Amino acid sequence: MKKYRYYNRDLSWISFNHRVLQEMMDKRNPVFERLKFAAIFSSNLDEFFIVRVAEIRRIKSLDKPLRKKLITKPNKLLKAIKTNIYSLQKQFDKVFSEELLPELKSANFHILLPSEYDSSTKKFCKDYFEKNIKKDLVCKTDFKTDKDRLFIKTGQVYLVAQIKEKLVVCKLPTDQGRFVPLDPKKKDKYIFLDDLIKENLKELYGQEFYSMEVSRDAELHIDNEYGGNLKEKIEKALSNRDTGQISAVMIDKELPRSYLDRLYTTLDISDTDVIFSGKYHRLKDIFSLDLPDSEAHHMIPLPPIRSSRLACHNCMLSAIREKDRLLYYPYESFEEVIRFVAEASTHPDVEAIKVTLYRVSKTSAIAKGLLEALNNGKKVCVFIETKARFDESNNIYWGEKLRNAGAKVIFSYPEIKVHSKIMYVRAKNEKGVQEYAYIGTGNFNEKTSKVYTDYGLMTAHKKITAEIGRIFELLEGKILVPKTKNLLVSPFTTRSTINEMIQNEINNAKIGNDAYLMFKMNSLQDRDMIKRLYKASNAGVKIQLQVRGICCLIPGVMNMSENIKVYSIVDRFLEHGRVYVFGNNGDEKMYIGSADLMTRNLDNRIEVLVPILDKDIFSKISVGLQMQLEDNVKRRIIGEGQVNEYVSEEGDYQNSSQHRIYELLNSDNA
Repeated sequence: MKKYRYYNRDLSWISFNHRVLQEMMDKRNPVFERLKFAAIFSSNLDEFFIVRVAEIRRIKSLDKPLRKKLITKPNKLLKAIKTNIYSLQKQFDKVFSEELLPELKSANFHILLPSEYDSSTKKFCKDYFEKNIKKDLVCKTDFKTDKDRLFIKTGQVYLVAQIKEKLVVCKLPTDQGRFVPLDPKKKDKYIFLDDLIKENLKELYGQEFYSMEVSRDAELHIDNEYGGNLKEKIEKALSNRDTGQISAVMIDKELPRSYLDRLYTTLDISDTDVIFSGKYHRLKDIFSLDLPDSEAHHMIPLPPIRSSRLACHNCMLSAIREKDRLLYYPYESFEEVIRFVAEASTHPDVEAIKVTLYRVSKTSAIAKGLLEALNNGKKVCVFIETKARFDESNNIYWGEKLRNAGAKVIFSYPEIKVHSKIMYVRAKNEKGVQEYAYIGTGNFNEKTSKVYTDYGLMTAHKKITAEIGRIFELLEGKILVPKTKNLLVSPFTTRSTINEMIQNEINNAKIGNDAYLMFKMNSLQDRDMIKRLYKASNAGVKIQLQVRGICCLIPGVMNMSENIKVYSIVDRFLEHGRVYVFGNNGDEKMYIGSADLMTRNLDNRIEVLVPILDKDIFSKISVGLQMQLEDNVKRRIIGEGQVNEYVSEEGDYQNSSQHRIYELLNSDNA
């Protein structure tokens, strides 16, 4: 059997975060946008520690036979992760302090470092500390028990020093704001709260203090998902995130090595848990800065386009009956989906609305529309995924609110997530039953729809709507397997059908027909799928992949993947849509939906991919894909070693494919 190679998924994720770092460093981007990418880089890294690194550490504790099935050498992998992250963090710290902060000054926006403090700034620090911080500052010197160690919470910044053989740890206040304006009215000069407190602690204790951030395991460890009320168990487990096992510790590299033994003992950690970095951690707090309006230093605004084709219809339902409608967020407005729900909630013909909610905002307009439907006597069925990590609280809140209002609310199933983004509307009048469906690649979330690129298909196509109805019958427990000929549904038909269509391309290539695949996704990890793509490459199938994040496939290797090209785009919007195009000997087939080619999406989640049957919509998606394959500004070539090489380092950011797609859609909508 042919020996194929695969890139490690966690090291590939680090490569993705390097692409984010590249955007912070890319001087083609306006300086305030580069600052935002610094925040994204830091936020991504924090989540990686509490999710993936924590999971690898859990695997370490398993018995060897089971451990080998999951990760062959977890210690070796953790070492490689630490090495790669240290390299990125070192680059980040240097660029942040030596390039980005000085360039912010040219935009008349200052984040001052201690070396820049004059006497008036030092006096401000002292006065501010005495008035606002000193009486409430929490410091701890005694860490005798495990309970004491839980003083150190996940995702918070601490200041550390050693005083007379005792470790002193002070918690950075979270109610003060991470950045303190020197003049609250002007808000053009800030100092780090860390530095302000350090200045005063040095005077109080006679010692320098150093920054530290601890990341803890964010997994909700639930005993027996199959017994009892899973929702209640998740609610109870949410508080455990502050007490999870430490997965990583970021420490200021200037911290004296003589402190380490005491610090390691205090936190019950070892050298393998520690990454030495710069002075400032948890820099996602940058998002809290009130950046001034400046056309020169922000990206040009791209306000979501309201569809003129839908605006000319008094009723969304009639517009969808006329033809399928596709919205492409954030270029086009999510308001049309909100309008769809609002009209369905009041339309006299509508009997029922069913929807899956994976991640919803705190002020969800979709959930409010469903409440209105209930007020108008409609039947509402909502599947709430309570295991959507970090959105559990929002989801449970809306689930309870909808249930109390009379909706049929179904909370998560044990061991499987419902990741599909689908909606079903059933109407009835004297002419009979009319069904409508929405299938999206992204969440029913009006906030993320402004920053994630996603597709949302609204259709009244009878075969599609009937199959969406069957999926809800599955979720409601009325059937065990949804029979679908058009939709691909995980974990039932997605893997097998994609395998068949890849094999069809292989067969076409072998007899000399034109054979190709063009996939766009967030992540590519499933080894069986990658193996099939390798086989297709060896058969002569031309394969172009756009992968935003994890890519375990190694492209461009002779006798394995020489016919596979992998690209990645990281730009102002987060590429999130999934598209699968099969050449099919000149009769192209295209699917969009919620599933990446990851094992979890194919085997352990309810996912839906829908075929694109409307020629106009097919063309709309194809043109956008082609623009991205031609992007000479933000497209990277993902090579054998996952070195992120820009196709070109020339060109204005406004010439990127995302801007060109917006311009095309805007002109087409005029």
